Amino acid sequence: MLSRISMLVAMAGAPCLVAQPPAVKRPPIVGLAHIALKTNDLAAARNFYGHDLGFQEAFTLDKPTGGLMLTYFKVNDHQYIELFPELKDEAEDRLSHICFETTNARQLRDYLASQGVKVPDSLKLGVDGNYSIMVTDPDGHNVEFMEYVPGSLHSRNFGKALPATRIADHLIHVGAIVQDRAAADHFYKDILGFQEFWHGGMTDERADWIDMRVPEGTDWMEYMMNVRNPSPRTRGVMNHLALGVPSVEAAHKILLERAAHMQEQPKIGRDGKWQLNLYDPNLTRAELMEPKPVQTPCCSPMKDK
Repeated sequence: MLSRISMLVAMAGAPCLVAQPPAVKRPPIVGLAHIALKTNDLAAARNFYGHDLGFQEAFTLDKPTGGLMLTYFKVNDHQYIELFPELKDEAEDRLSHICFETTNARQLRDYLASQGVKVPDSLKLGVDGNYSIMVTDPDGHNVEFMEYVPGSLHSRNFGKALPATRIADHLIHVGAIVQDRAAADHFYKDILGFQEFWHGGMTDERADWIDMRVPEGTDWMEYMMNVRNPSPRTRGVMNHLALGVPSVEAAHKILLERAAHMQEQPKIGRDGKWQLNLYDPNLTRAELMEPKPVQTPCCSPMKDK
């Protein structure tokens, strides 16, 4: 009897174990989907991205109230340069948002919510027929995550609008101004799983650029550091896009044949890669870059995937 009573007392004092909901796993983030830019001169922007860079304007979307909302210049089946004709002030940031591709937007929404990131209350198909969510990074940049859906505007155009005139067939990275590296790392590295593979600077003693590769792909986000009170021109240099080309020399020759306006000549960057900087009519830098260094990169080793 005593042993039975002792057992019951022991059981009563045992902690109550409450089943915890399973942790939400982050779905893959496989690469860049697009960069979205604002313009106040759509004709000039179309000449730059369409004629000079050779991308085809694959399709457009109109506002529900009428009038053009945005147009899409196609880099490849999964990557675009989006243009919104809504720039109203010269001092306004030309960068509308950056978009990464995920394999499961709903799961990513739930995962980000579990990590304390403010996300939309629900997920629904966008006007383009894809699932996507928009969040804000610590520097106030709009960051979208998109899942391509069968039957969407994009998927219906797979294999189309891919002319031989394209100066490049891959959007390899985007850059955006970052003021607080620790805060950016918490968002991009700790939560999203991006990993640094190189950093460099104007001098060997400081990091002006930090390259953060997506967790399940080869594209990257470039932190543009040490930028204070940027002018519209400086902001356009920093908030930029980069297109991978096999040969900058060959791309430069094509641009000369197209009579493209170029303010700079090809050069080897501090990362040891050949590059050529172009600027669209609203001052956003479009960087052409070769995939491999031809010289030893400055400042830190460049990690392979």
